[in-house]
Amino acid sequence: MTTADDSPLYFRQLLAGRDFAHGDPVATQMVNFVYLIGDRRSGKCLVVDPAWDVDDLLRVAAEDDMEIDGVLATHWHPDHVGGDLFGTPVPGVQDLLEKVAVKIHCNRAEDEWIRRQTGVSQGDLSLLDSGDVVKVGDVEITMIHTPGHTPGSQCFLVDGKLVAGDTLFLQGCGRTDLPGGDSAEIYRSITERLAKIPDDTVLYPGHLYAPEGSASLGETRRTNHVFRVPTVEEWVRMM
Repeated sequence: MTTADDSPLYFRQLLAGRDFAHGDPVATQMVNFVYLIGDRRSGKCLVVDPAWDVDDLLRVAAEDDMEIDGVLATHWHPDHVGGDLFGTPVPGVQDLLEKVAVKIHCNRAEDEWIRRQTGVSQGDLSLLDSGDVVKVGDVEITMIHTPGHTPGSQCFLVDGKLVAGDTLFLQGCGRTDLPGGDSAEIYRSITERLAKIPDDTVLYPGHLYAPEGSASLGETRRTNHVFRVPTVEEWVRMM
């Protein structure tokens, strides 16, 4: 999707196996979303979680007269930034950096995890804290640290849109049984750290795990079972 013509915001949601990475059976099965967020006046955009087919992502941006000027990484898992996915090599940020010299904006707590997973260097990373703002042209994107799925998971808030990675889906949330996962922390991220985000904000998740690709946070709070668990203790027992 793109924004209205009178807005400088450029925003596209791309589904692996449908909008890019065509014919890749693993990408199609994983149903990852990649996002392009930028400023149409400057022609610059950032790519969120560029995995599976970086040439395709560069092509999509170029067809929209946009140039990828950086990476926003929600977390370190290979289906989001590339690397080894249970024996399957996934192209990602390392492959992108071989084509364009850009920074990878990640949460400070995800630093070592991303470097170990992808092989990028310390100098390739821009380490951020919750509340930091990354600008692309005149468009401002606010970082929100939401640990739990991984130690440095982060969401991005831009112009009434919340790009949530694997912290929160329209139905369910990210798993916590992989290295660095923490059930209590993801509960706090969902119920406390994201609590100030208004109901009319549109949630854009990291995977297509529901019939629709986006929904208002208000609708998600009404229909997603993760908001019906009253205490962190009960949540940890459930997880």
